[in-house]
Amino acid sequence: MEVAIPMLHLRPATLADIATLRVLAQEIWRACYPGIIPAGQIEYMLGWMYSAERIRSEFADGVCWEIAEIAGAPAGFLAYAAEPDGRVKLHKLYLLPQHHGLGLSRQLLAHVAGKARALGAREVWLQVNKRNPRAIAAYQRAGYRIASEATFDIGGGYVMDDFLMACAV
Repeated sequence: MEVAIPMLHLRPATLADIATLRVLAQEIWRACYPGIIPAGQIEYMLGWMYSAERIRSEFADGVCWEIAEIAGAPAGFLAYAAEPDGRVKLHKLYLLPQHHGLGLSRQLLAHVAGKARALGAREVWLQVNKRNPRAIAAYQRAGYRIASEATFDIGGGYVMDDFLMACAV
């Protein structure tokens, strides 16, 4: 049986969308990260990465946030920024769980690659938790390779233990 791929629409997020971004992040993280990182770390990172102040600051620093919509309803989001070294960092790419497995992440990654090319970048890079095989596989299917690995102390007694992945554009 063939599954229809829903029509995905991306639009730039604005300051007025901060509440929507926060709600999406909370729903996605609480559904997808148990078993990958501890519950306490999920809540810590939601507070650290998705506070209204932090999102506002990222907007001010030039991070491009976009909301993915399906049938006019928010379905996920992404955030990326050009870096001085000629690369683009993909900070965030998340979809609600009911939209997983439909090829939408590949569309989002292609969109970011197009934005990176338009910015004159040669590569897109990202960090992904080493214990997130589903995301790692999705990135690899889209042409990303593991470039290195790193552990980052994020405070609160927690670390991010990540692969750094990259894809030429």
